[in-house]
Amino acid sequence: QLQAFGGGLVQAGGSLRVSCVTSGSIASWDAVAWYRQAAGKQRELVTRIARTDTIAYADAVKGRFTISRDNAKNMVYLQMNSLKPEDTAIYYCKADRFGRDYWGKGTQVTVSS
Repeated sequence: QLQAFGGGLVQAGGSLRVSCVTSGSIASWDAVAWYRQAAGKQRELVTRIARTDTIAYADAVKGRFTISRDNAKNMVYLQMNSLKPEDTAIYYCKADRFGRDYWGKGTQVTVSS
């Protein structure tokens, strides 16, 4: 029901936008979030946007990443600026509804130094 795409290889300091397309209306989800998982590490929350437009960011990405959504296109975006090698990971989008989580396949983001 979700699919992330738009990852790629970018140099440190560069920018990249990844996208998540959801099935059905964005408004039908309680929240949509971006997670990431680096090799050998646990999956971690990057940012989350609730139906109420409340947004939260992990400290590691505050001021560099921006989550946004386009309700008409059922899309959620993650704009990543000032990328660092430690941002290298597989990025996943997750949506939740009535306490149930739905995960999409991830997209690889690689930041070279």
